[in-house]
Amino acid sequence: MTEPTAAAASSGGRNALVLALGLFVVAYGTNVSTPFLVLYRDRLDLSPSQTMAIFVVYVAGILGTLLLAGPLSDRFGRRPVVVPMVVITGLGSLVMIAGRDNYGLLLLGRLLLGVASGGALGVGTAWLLELLGKGSEQRAAVMATVVTFGGFGIGPPISALFEWLLPAPLVLPFLLHAALAALAAATMLRVPETRPPNPGAPVRIALGVPEVARRRFALVVVPAAIWVFCFPSTSFALFPVLLSEAVGGGQVAVAAGSGALTAWAGLLARPVLNRVGPRVLLPAGVGLGVLGYVSGTIAFAADAWPMVLIAAPLLGGASGAITASSLTLLGEMADDARRGALTSTFYLLAYPGMAMPLLITSLASVTTMSTALVIITTLAAAFFIVVLIASRTPALHLERVHAPLARQR
Repeated sequence: MTEPTAAAASSGGRNALVLALGLFVVAYGTNVSTPFLVLYRDRLDLSPSQTMAIFVVYVAGILGTLLLAGPLSDRFGRRPVVVPMVVITGLGSLVMIAGRDNYGLLLLGRLLLGVASGGALGVGTAWLLELLGKGSEQRAAVMATVVTFGGFGIGPPISALFEWLLPAPLVLPFLLHAALAALAAATMLRVPETRPPNPGAPVRIALGVPEVARRRFALVVVPAAIWVFCFPSTSFALFPVLLSEAVGGGQVAVAAGSGALTAWAGLLARPVLNRVGPRVLLPAGVGLGVLGYVSGTIAFAADAWPMVLIAAPLLGGASGAITASSLTLLGEMADDARRGALTSTFYLLAYPGMAMPLLITSLASVTTMSTALVIITTLAAAFFIVVLIASRTPALHLERVHAPLARQR
C-alpha cells in the first residue's frame, strides 16, 4: 500500500509543478507592460489618469471572469477553465503589440490579460491544492503565492532588459510571453483533472463560504484581502510614474526595479508563514503595507525617488503575506465542492485593489496628490487595526472553525 501511495504523491507533485509553471506564465504576462507606462504616456500624449487606466482596466477583465470561473470549474472541472485562460493571456500580449500606437487596443490588451488572470489564478489555486491532496493546504498556498508573485516580479526586469539591449521594446517582450503561453497551454493539457464534471449542478454565482466559517471570513479575511493588490499596484504603476521626472534618465529601469522588488518581496511570505502561521502573518502583512504607503508618500512629498525602492519591498511583502495567509485559511475552511468558488471569491475581493493608482489620481484631481496619498494611507492604517483586533479574538481563531467543519461533514 505504501508504494502506490508514494508513487501517486510523486505524480501529484510533478503535475502540480506543470500547473504552477502555467500559472507563472499568466502572472508574468500581467506586468510585461508596466515598466512601459511612461513610454506609452509620452508616445500617445496621455494624461495621468489615462496612463493609470492602461494598468487598471485589467481589473475589469478579472472581475468579469472571477464571478463565474469558480462555479464553472466546480461544475465542469478545473482544466476546461484554466487552459483556455492561458491561451487568452498570450492573445492579450499580441493585442498589446498592435496597440502600441492605439490607446483603445492597449486597453483591450490589458482587459484580456485581466480576463486570463481572473479565470486562471483562482481556479488554478484550487486545482493545485487538489493535485497535492488533503493536508497540503499550506504547501499549495505557498506554491500559489510563489508562482504568482514570481511571475509578477520577473515581468518588469525582463521588459527593462529588452528596452536596454534590444530594438522594439514594445514588441519583443510581448512576443516572448505569447510564445510561453502557447507552450504552457499545450503542456497543461496533460495535467489530470481533479474535479470530475457534474453536469447536473447549476452554474450560478456563488461565494463558496461555509456557513460555520462566515464570521471569521467576514471579520478576518475580507478586510485584509481587499488590500492584497491595493498595496503592490501603487508600487508597480503609480509611484514610478509620479517620480519619473525626478529620475531623469533610466525611467524604465527604475519602474522595473520597483516592480521587481515589489513582487520578489512577496516571496518572503513563504518562510515566514511556515514559522509564525497565518494568524500572526495576516495582520503583520497589512501593517507592512501601511509602512510602504508612508514611504511612498514621503518619496513623493520630498521628490526623493530612491525611497520608491524602499516602499516597493514593503508593499510587495505586505501583499505576499496577506495572500499566503488568506489562502492557507481558505484552504482549510473549504470543502471539495466549494473550493473553486471560495478561492475565486478571495481573488474577487483582492483584484479591485489594482484600481488603487487610478483611485489616487482621481482623488488628487479634486484635492492634491499629497492629500490623496495621506487619505489612502490613513484608511489602510484603520484596516490594519481592524484585522489586528479580529485576528486576536479567541472566538475567531482557526482551530475553532475546524471542529464544526469536521462534524458537518
